[in-house]
Formats: sequence, structure tokens, C-alpha cells
Amino acid sequence: MTTRFRSMERWRWRFSAIFTAGLFAGTLAAATSPLAARGYTVLPAPQEVILGQHDLAFGPAWRLEAPGVPAGDVAMRTLKEELSQRHNLPAPAGSGAVVLLRIAPGSVQPGKVTDVEPGSIAPQAYRITLARDRIEIRANAGPGLFYGVETLAQLLKRRDGSVWFPEGEITDWPDLEMRTLYWDDAHHLERPAELKRAIRQAAFYKINGFALKLEGHFQFKSAPALVEPYALSPAEYQDLTDYGLRYHVQLIPFLDGPAHIAFILKHPEYAGLRAFPDSNYELCVTNPDSYKLLEGMYQDLLDANKGVKYFYLSTDEAYYVGMAANQGCQEKAEAGKLGSRGKLLAQFLDKAAGYLHQHGRTVLFWGEYPLQAGDIAALPAYLQNGEVYSPAFNRAFTARGMRQNIYTSTQGEERIFPDYYYPPGSRRNTGRVESMFETISSDSTRKEALLKGVFVAGWADAGQHPENFWLGYAAGLSYAWKPAPVPPAEATQAFFYTFYGPRVTNMTRAYQLLSFQAQFWSTSWDQGPSTTSKGIWGASERIFDKRRPRHDQSFPLPAVPGANLAYPSGWKERTGQRVAEAGEFLSRNDELIGLLDENLTRAEHNRYNLRVMRSNALLCRQNLQFLLSLGQVDEALARAAESAAGNQPASAIGALDRALDEVRRMRAQRNRVYHDVVAVWYESWFPRTAEANGRRFLHELDDVKDHVPDRTVDMSYLIQRELDLRLGQWYEKVQAVRNGYAAAHQQPMRSRPLNWGSLDD
Repeated sequence: MTTRFRSMERWRWRFSAIFTAGLFAGTLAAATSPLAARGYTVLPAPQEVILGQHDLAFGPAWRLEAPGVPAGDVAMRTLKEELSQRHNLPAPAGSGAVVLLRIAPGSVQPGKVTDVEPGSIAPQAYRITLARDRIEIRANAGPGLFYGVETLAQLLKRRDGSVWFPEGEITDWPDLEMRTLYWDDAHHLERPAELKRAIRQAAFYKINGFALKLEGHFQFKSAPALVEPYALSPAEYQDLTDYGLRYHVQLIPFLDGPAHIAFILKHPEYAGLRAFPDSNYELCVTNPDSYKLLEGMYQDLLDANKGVKYFYLSTDEAYYVGMAANQGCQEKAEAGKLGSRGKLLAQFLDKAAGYLHQHGRTVLFWGEYPLQAGDIAALPAYLQNGEVYSPAFNRAFTARGMRQNIYTSTQGEERIFPDYYYPPGSRRNTGRVESMFETISSDSTRKEALLKGVFVAGWADAGQHPENFWLGYAAGLSYAWKPAPVPPAEATQAFFYTFYGPRVTNMTRAYQLLSFQAQFWSTSWDQGPSTTSKGIWGASERIFDKRRPRHDQSFPLPAVPGANLAYPSGWKERTGQRVAEAGEFLSRNDELIGLLDENLTRAEHNRYNLRVMRSNALLCRQNLQFLLSLGQVDEALARAAESAAGNQPASAIGALDRALDEVRRMRAQRNRVYHDVVAVWYESWFPRTAEANGRRFLHELDDVKDHVPDRTVDMSYLIQRELDLRLGQWYEKVQAVRNGYAAAHQQPMRSRPLNWGSLDD
């Protein structure tokens, strides 16, 4: 998406202002929804709520009746599971009050909706009547009955040893038919059981689209060269598909084209399909063999995804369509014949999406550059746009009768944790949930476009664990169900309550602290041209005359002392502010880890999510300790210089040894944290490895996009910036200076290798 990435910035702030309790307390706005005002929590918030005066008790004496509902219906099974897992209650089997589940087509009439096809909303509508002797969930169809059950499961509240619900009536329906999250497995792969857990979590929040990007993590029969060491088999993919459909979730294939396909074009077998011979980024759209390849891959996915309606043909960032003019690709001439580069992209869509359309799929794409508003009339009318782009585009799509989706994201290029919160004094002050609230609830698109749904992305390009994205997925997509007026703070609190359980405490503070820590992790290091990776071939606006360097992060190292141990000043002046800030952040990291550890004992659900958050906190902590250790090294070298100038060789040697030993501790600490983090992440991921299952991973960087996980085959991208620092060479030089000085002053020699780049211990 052209809107998904935001440039990084260096910012500073006042610690005393950030870390006061008043800051965190002030972020929680007063509850505005009727249920929240009464002390009950449901996410998404229901459309219509009428509450009586009484809170009523629920318990084992209740019985379950479901006339006309099939015995194996997911709503019945889900009710029993939720009562057991969330409220420690047996399935209703008593002889007292009744829980009545009923499907009655046409019995629940949705109110006003933004979706221009109200008939598509009715199957998801439901009504819950809450009385002393009866809870009735009535729906028009299976999806609505399931959503009603999930609402009841969230609504029930434990208090004083009993389970309670409010007297009243809830009538509910979604504002938009499709509410889709994007799960990016391009750079890693969850184990199938974990993907099922994610699908089930999505269904709990009434999310009914799960767009899954796999790239080489699917076993393409038509393109076996692309298949990575760990990849889902067609049978596993169909099993995931069937599991999603059981819970009314569409598992939607997501495949890029013609751009963003270095995972294909890096392979020698497909290099001939490149638009430009020296770039693996984009496919030649005038080469008939390009469509043969895509159609084979489409069919492989379709065969393993039976029962699903949609397919995402991602035309994301197809920067160079219509520009190629070389022996292997004559796009420029074809674009000239058609009248524009955008019309050439439209021709690609007509051919590529046409195959999917003929096979019964509703095809979504990204309607963006190089398309212009005037090119939209050339698009097949059956396409759906996965994003809204501009008023001119919206008018053109509407005139063409084409449906659109609001796009937003829970993460963009943040490295460690999403920017859910920004500290006071920063140039940005709208966190992710607030931004999604504004985009989904009040965007002018609601009046301009033929809206179908909302798409919330969490991009894996920065190498985060997708467990970090659930707040944005759940709270953000809640506004596709009900766009207003629940404020972001209330939706966030509802997420914490329903996702972790009612006993967790101070989760807003934990998310704020981790947001700030992750931002400092990124901004505490310098950015500079890479000297170790191949250059970038082009950018969104043009192809470069010659490749430009990627950017690496680096941090200044202390100077190597002179032969007489003279140590130039200046390192502290260049880095002292960041080192001082690291000390401040370290105390906040103590607080963060303390909160996460406490909530690991309190959480009733999704403890693994908290463990992933804790691993993020450890990565941040390791960075803080690294910076503080460099400060100690600087101080030790300065002391060594002072001692040498005072003719105290033993003291000088001792100070040098402390500096060298500190670097050794830095390496040991880095490796310990790295292995601890990887162990946690690999509980849900297959290993990132060069070879397994008889397949090898071809490690070749994307020629246009600098995706962080691409930099390494394994997980070491998490600490690559430290590995790239020449601390090993620095260590050897300082040790050599130390030994030269020791020999001149009859002091003991030292010979302890460092092996800075090794992760073995």
C-alpha cells in the first residue's frame, strides 16, 4: 500500500512528563456506551442496547434449547465452550430458566447501514432478549446466531462468586458486510494449530475475513521452485479453510502481482519473466508466460481453498508497469497504444483477475498508482477495490459501480511493537487505534464510495510477531461493525478485558510503556548507508540511474586508545544524551516487565500474547543495557588514560581489562536475550532455516523493498545492527594496545578472543 509506511523520525521528550501516573490515567475517557456505563463489556459494541434496571444471575440451573438448530451447529458448540472456558460453567442442562437459540429468517431487521447492499447484512444480524427466566438469541441465519452467542459470552460477568448479565434487549448487526484482517506470513510461517487459533480469535471479535499472505510458504504444485523449507500443504490449507468457514471466517488467499514478487522472480527459473532483467521486483505484464505462471499458482490455491468467496490479487505498489522497454519486455510500447500506464495495469487485471473471476471468485485488488482516476473505466466492473484512495478515485469507482473497502493498518514499519501510543511532546500524537477510529468512523469515503468492508493490515515486513497486532485488529475492526460513538480508549479497554480476561491490571500502561520503549529502540541508533547489502534498484517515483545503498542502523563506538593509552574525548558528547535516556528507560523497562509478569499470573486467556510482549520488552531492555555498557566502556577507557598519565600502569591495565570484559558481557547478554526471544517465537512459528524437508531457501534480497526479515535467513535480523557493529575488530585493537602497554610496563599479557558475531553462547 502506498499509505502503509511512515518515515522514522528522531524525537526526544521530557521523562518527568511521560512517566507520571497522571498521564496514563488521563488516557482513559469516560465510558459512553450503555453497556460500558453499566460495567459490562462487549467488543464490537452492539448497535442497539436497551437495558432494564436489574442485573440477573446466570448459573448451572439454566437449560439450553435450540429448536430447529442442527445439533452440531457452531453456535451451540461455541456457547458450551465459552461458558466452560470463560466462566467455568457447565453446559446449560438444568431444569430452570432457559437459554433459547433460534434461527428464524427475517426475524431481525437491521437498521441503517453504510453497506450499499443491506441484504448482505441480514444474515449477520441477531437479537438477544435478556430476562430473569429466559435468554433468547434469535437470528436470521447461522452467522448471526454465532455472533449472538459470542456477544453473550462476552457480556456475562463474574462478580461476588456469581455470573451476571443485565436485564434488557440487544439488537445488533454490522455496518459493513466484510471485516478483514491481513495476516502476513511472507517472512515466517505459523504452525497450523496457531493459524487456527488466530482464525478462532478473529471470529470471537466478529471478524469474518482472514487474508493470508504465504508467498513461498505454500506448496505450489505448479511452481515447486518457490516452495520454502516449511510450507503449508494443500491439505493443510484446505483444513484451515474449512476451520474458518465453520466459524464464518473466510480464509482469503493473498497473492501479489505484478509487483512485490521477488519471492518468485529471484529464482533463475523465472528470471525471464522480469519486466527489467536486473530487478526481481516486478513481472512483465506483456509476456504471455507471466499469465501461465500466475494461473497455475491461482489454481493451486483455489484447489486448496474450496468454499471461499474471495481472492486478493494484490496489485500493491506496481510502480513500474508500462515503463519496461527491453528485449524481454515491451510494456512501454503497449502502454502507449492503450493510452496510459494505468490502462496497461487495467489490462493486466482483466487477464489475471479474469481467470479468478471465471472460477467463481470475487477478486479484490489495490486500485492505486499507476492507475489514474480516468483509467478506472477500463477496469473490469466485477473487481472490488481493497482500499479507498482519493475523492476523484472514489467518484470514478462509484460511477463504475465498483465496491470499495476502507484500508487501515495496526502496524506499518515499526520494528518491535506497533505505535499504539506516542509520548507527550512527540510530533505525532495519534496512536494506531485512534487513527483507525478516525479513518473507519469518520472518513469522507463513507459518503463517496460504495463501501463493502474494512481491511486492517499488520505487515510482517518489519519482522514483528503478529501477536502484537491483536489490539489493532480487534479494536480497529470493531468500527467496521459499529463506526461510532465508542471512543478508542473504551474500545481498547474492552479489548484488554475480553482478550486477557477480567483480572488483568494496568494493561493500558503496559501498552504505552512498550510503545515508548520500542520507539526508543528504533530512534536511539543512527541511520546510514549500508556497506554490506546490495543496493536498491528503484523507488516509488523512479528507477535509479545506479543502485542506491540500503540503510543500516549503527552506533558510534568509543575510540581505540593510543599506544600510551591517550584517549580522545568526544564520544560522550556525541552519544551522552542517548545513553542518559537509556538509563531513564531502563527503570521504565523494569516497570513494564513487572506489569507483564504480574498479568501473566492474572490473565485467563492469551498468556502467550503476554509472553511475546515480554520478549519485545527484553529486546528493548537489551538495547538499553547495550548503550549503558558502551557508556561504561567509555568511562573505563578514560580512567585508563588518566592512570597512564599518572604513571599508574597496573591501574591503567585494570581499567582496560574492565572495558574489554564489559564488551564480553555485552555479547553474552545479547546472545542470551536473542535465544530467549527466539524460543518464545518458535513456539508458534516454524523455524526460519536455510534447508528442511528436502527444500532449500534461496536467499536473495528484493531489489526494491528493504524488508528487515529478508536480511537474514534465520532470526538474527532481530539483532543484526549489533552484529554489524565492528566491535570484534575494536576489541582486538584495544586488546593489542593493552598488551603493548603491558609489555612496556612489565604487566601481565591478555589473550582472550571475543568472536563478536557468534551466537553460539
